[in-house]
Amino acid sequence: MNQNTWVLFDLDGTLTQSEEGIWNCAKHAAARMGLPEPDTATLRKFIGPPLIWSFRELLGLSPEDAEEAQRIYRERYNTVGLFENRVYPGIRCALRTLRKTGMHLGIVTGKPESPTRRILEHFGILGWMETVVCATDGHAEKDHLIRQALPADAGEAWMVGDRMFDVEGGRKAGIHTIGVTYGYGSEEELLNAGAERIAHTPREIMEILCPGEAPARGAFLSMEGLDGSGKGTQLERLTDTLDRWGYEVVHTREPGGTPIGEKIREILLDRENAGMTAQTEALLYAASRAQHVREKIRPAVAEGKVVLCDRFLDSSAAYQGGGRQLGVEQVLAINAPAVDGTLPDLTVYLDIDHRKSLQRRCAASEPDRMEMEAESFHARVEDGYHQLIAGNPERFAVVNAEGDRDEIAAQIAEKVLARLTGDEN
Repeated sequence: MNQNTWVLFDLDGTLTQSEEGIWNCAKHAAARMGLPEPDTATLRKFIGPPLIWSFRELLGLSPEDAEEAQRIYRERYNTVGLFENRVYPGIRCALRTLRKTGMHLGIVTGKPESPTRRILEHFGILGWMETVVCATDGHAEKDHLIRQALPADAGEAWMVGDRMFDVEGGRKAGIHTIGVTYGYGSEEELLNAGAERIAHTPREIMEILCPGEAPARGAFLSMEGLDGSGKGTQLERLTDTLDRWGYEVVHTREPGGTPIGEKIREILLDRENAGMTAQTEALLYAASRAQHVREKIRPAVAEGKVVLCDRFLDSSAAYQGGGRQLGVEQVLAINAPAVDGTLPDLTVYLDIDHRKSLQRRCAASEPDRMEMEAESFHARVEDGYHQLIAGNPERFAVVNAEGDRDEIAAQIAEKVLARLTGDEN
């Protein structure tokens, strides 16, 4: 690739999966104009073309009524609809990898500038773009916008989009084109429009434009807390948030995460194994972890994905080091060859009093072998966590787990996204 390569992206259907907001606004405008609600097939066609064209061609409105429908649509979209959106999983890795190779990135879209920039800023993508060119009332033709986006000294240039408008615009502007099939246009539509290359996933965009280039590194996140702290709920909420932001999430757990690890998990949590010694327990956790790190965690992070792990090394340090009284330092030493330097980039700790967490857990279902331990055991586990946090505060994001679930989820999302987006730039 030429070092002065430019890659221009469409927004809706290429970077963001925006049908929720667009469809809701189109239905809102149709209702206000006294029209029946458009069916799904019609709504899909709203993504890509200029709004005026859609209201005229798809809903049969006159030019004057189409302008009024556009005004009603934008009124809702600019306040609500633009955030009913999500970035396609894998897009962040693709964009980061292209930037890493020195390519120049830009946006060319038929959307107005204000909502476009708000969307890009909301999802932490705006800073990666060297140019953002949007439709105006005078010009919405893609080829015109593409020419406007490219500097006079641009070398090789590509237009990446999901609809025929993107491909046709790129061809008219005299640049290369990639049609993406994960958006709102079909492969047949894109090929008929003359797309040079087809990408079925965001990762294939990267492979077309910079073949052989290693993906930008992903991230390793863990979530910790006492049994009953609400980890299960918050892991689901965080997974959805990360997916919405365009991260490819690998959800895993400890002990377990691999076929070998899951077999070890059965042994560790089996209530019939009450005679297991503290040392055996610690070594079994470390054995599961050694397999987990090498088989699953490291490969996924190297592929640019975000690993979200339910418990990791800190659980062993707290439960065996604190709860079993082996000592935090001894447990960390046992696990040193297992993790071999692989530690989470960020650990979310759900902070809750051990008495409250145990009450929650026992009320939910039958406790396992670890959860059946005495209250003093769980008190030592809580102290073990606090010791770990005090020794490494920059790695931990501590969240009060005794409040409202939605508020807890919002705090976790804010802390995690701040770390991830900060590390990306």
